[in-house]
Amino acid sequence: MSEQETLFSGDFLRLCRTGRWEYVQRVNAQGAAVIVAVTPDDELLLVEQPRPALGGPVIELPAGLVGDIPGAEDEARATAAARELEEETGWRPDRMRYLTGGPPSAGLSGETLWFFRAISLTRVGDGGGDDSEDITVHTIGLDDVDAWLAEREAAGIPVDPKVYTGLYFIRCRPETAS
Repeated sequence: MSEQETLFSGDFLRLCRTGRWEYVQRVNAQGAAVIVAVTPDDELLLVEQPRPALGGPVIELPAGLVGDIPGAEDEARATAAARELEEETGWRPDRMRYLTGGPPSAGLSGETLWFFRAISLTRVGDGGGDDSEDITVHTIGLDDVDAWLAEREAAGIPVDPKVYTGLYFIRCRPETAS
């Protein structure tokens, strides 16, 4: 394999080339934690936030970077997942259970995602993210989530495919809930 060449380096991303292949690497983070969380009332926690790369809002599972806080670069993935869930949704888990991990787009990025299931949630705030975020929290009943997601897509609001990965774990692997 050819040597890696940096084409551009920004505050959060680096554009690289190896041979003819161009790709992106995260700067200042280990990767990202994605959280599958169901409230005590059997509602899936989803977030909606503007994504400049897509020119508008996207429906997603709560998620956030791991190791991006100065002084906490070695932050445990489960700790980051719990922190991000509370920050984005206002719900605090009793514990996090690791589900799976891997690259979300191996041809484009070297990023790794780690999925966690939030266990035993307690409402502690409103959520909405930190001062740099504009997050709307949605709590959707598990019986209604498929229709709700279809409505969002029909209205032109993209749904991140990771939402469907989360639904797989809820529906097909219920042992991940305890």
